[in-house]
This record gives sequence, C-alpha cells and structure tokens, in this order.
Amino acid sequence: MKFFVGAILSLASYGSTVTAWSNFALIRHRTNPIGQSSRLFNVPPPAESDVAEFKQFASKQPPPASFFELQQDCVRSARLARRDGHKLLEVEFPPLPAAVLEMDDVSAYDVAAANLKLAIDFSKGMLAADQDGNAPKKIAILFPDEPELEFGVEQAGSANPYPGIMLGSLRTVDPDDDRIVKPENFLLNLLGKGSGGKVKALPDVDMYICLTASAQELPDIEELHELEPDKTIVFYNLKLDILRGDLGAPAFPRKEFQDRFLSRVKPIYFLRTRQYSRSTAQPPFMVNFQGCLFRAYPGEYQTLLDTGNGKYRRLLGSDKRPALGLFKQQLVDSLKDQGIVEEESACRPQ
Repeated sequence: MKFFVGAILSLASYGSTVTAWSNFALIRHRTNPIGQSSRLFNVPPPAESDVAEFKQFASKQPPPASFFELQQDCVRSARLARRDGHKLLEVEFPPLPAAVLEMDDVSAYDVAAANLKLAIDFSKGMLAADQDGNAPKKIAILFPDEPELEFGVEQAGSANPYPGIMLGSLRTVDPDDDRIVKPENFLLNLLGKGSGGKVKALPDVDMYICLTASAQELPDIEELHELEPDKTIVFYNLKLDILRGDLGAPAFPRKEFQDRFLSRVKPIYFLRTRQYSRSTAQPPFMVNFQGCLFRAYPGEYQTLLDTGNGKYRRLLGSDKRPALGLFKQQLVDSLKDQGIVEEESACRPQ
C-alpha cells in the first residue's frame, strides 16, 4: 500500500514538471553573461585533477539534451562524489519527458518502471566507470519491501538483469511467517523504531540504489547505512524535498530525522524545472515563464531561465540550493531587468 501511495504522490509531483524537459535541444548551448548564445563543438572538459577548473566547468554546464547525456553526466557526478568520500548521494530528475508525464493514461506503474530502467542504465555506467580505479563491482537496486521487489523483477525480467547488478528489497520477510497482516511493522513505523531487524545488508555489494521509498521507509535506508557505513547509497528520484514535508506528521518519522540523517545526503545530480505566470499592466496582461534549477557535482546550483526552443540562460550560481521561493524571485528579477514584467505595485491601477 505504501508503494502505491508514494508512487502516486511521486507521479503527481512529476506531472507538475513543465514541458521544457521534452523540448531540450539536440545540441547543448552555452550562454555568456548577457545571454548571447554561442555553440561549442568537440571541446573537451578540463582535467578532473584540476579541481578548481573542473568545478568552474561543471558550474556552467548546461542541462542535458537527452537521457543519454543525462546518464553520462549523472555517472560522472556520482563517480567524482564517491572519489571525494561521499557515501549518501541524491540523484533527482524527471524520469519521463514532461509531455508523457502529462498524459492521462500514464500511471504510477509507468513512472516506477521508468525509474527502474534508468537505475539499471545508471548502474551499468557505474560498473564501467573505472577511471579512478574505484568502480563498484556489485550494485544492488533496492525496493522498500518484497511485494514491490516482485514488481521490479517482473519489469526487469530477472532479479539479476545485468552482470554485477541485482534487485533486492530493504526489508526481508521471514519465510516461516505466513501472516497477511503484520501489526508490529505498523507500530515500528509509527514509533520511529526502525524495521525491527528486517533490514539486512547484502553480501559483496559495493553500492545500493534505493527506489520508490516513501517518507515512512526512509528510516530503513538510515538503518542500512548504519549496517554498511562504508558503502555508497544512492537516493534515486525519491523526491526528498517533498518527502521532507511529511516529517513530523502522524505515522511518519519525526522532524529530527532531517537533522540526524537526511541533512547528510549530498545532492550530486539535480534537475528540476518550474513554470510560473505573472500579471502585467500591459498586454498580454499575463506573462508565462519557466526556469530550471540544475546541479551536476562538483558544480554550483544554477538558476537557468528558459529562453525558448530548449535554450537556457544562466542567471546565477550558488553552492547552496536556493529555496523554490528564492528560485522564482531570481527568475522574476531577470524579467524585470529586461523590462518584461514590472514591480507588483507598478502593475496596480491608480
């Protein structure tokens, strides 16, 4: 049941993703500070050993033009984060084009299946990413429990969809326990006491990728981290910024869970688009605009304004992720500078 609720919430959130994602250009564009576009072809990035230069490059890296480029960038960000010693990693991006997410016949199962396929492709890239001699040898893609694992195995066709990749679950069920309803699980979640020993580390696994977990199941990931503190755990498209809003509610983890555990999770690849509108005193009286908040480790969080045709203009960069309210204001300030919108007070009739 938690899977269906969490997946439906995830689908609703993804459905709000704007159509800019599906309109990405086929060629990446870079923009200078005044917004004039220039194309750079076959220009290699700086050496990763030059930390300052490579961070500057990543801080101006444009959003991906395709899921193929997204996977390449995501793998590189994860590899560099692991090299720098980070163990808890967050990857967040829309798993389907916005045009598909907005279709009425797209279900929570479609979103979960897309995330699984992308996680398998990401795992393949991590297995092959041995530039630092530290590539994982075995990766486990984890669902919250065994019923959801059955769905994943059905979608992937096997519990071992690729050499070095396995599907598993955070919680394992005692094969001798044939009860349909297990009230102790509900009580443990309600009291925030963990899984009661049902979370088990998997042998010989170097990296865990967690899918479709709800806010109630996040403590299970914390328990896994306590069992395997030296192993990498990836929070893959879990919408942590939304799940944090559930903390403190009845039957959910307490708010202290954010400070105790979630604050230690490093966002290494983050892509979020937002669409807004603002009224004006002049025709057309309503201005629609959209932007993108993008980060690829070790670069900064970039506030990008959509200029149309899949192109973005970089407005600001920050080492800290701006709140959505600040992100919107940064977009509005840019439109004000261009004379497209006015101050709120100036829009009111005298």
